[in-house]
Amino acid sequence: MTAGEAPRYWWCLDHSTVETDEGCANSVRLGPFDDYATAEDALEIVRRRTEAWDSDPKWNDGAKG
Repeated sequence: MTAGEAPRYWWCLDHSTVETDEGCANSVRLGPFDDYATAEDALEIVRRRTEAWDSDPKWNDGAKG
């Protein structure tokens, strides 16, 4: 992050907590999010998006993986 740049927030899957850019590797995080509260809600956001995609015929061809 450079001077004057707004911080970004991530949800760490390893630690179940919100982190800034200086946290864990991106491979174990969800984000980035613009604010702490949104990052804190990351798992619910993922759940809602997955549910929507599962119901979207463009993304769901009926195949079971």
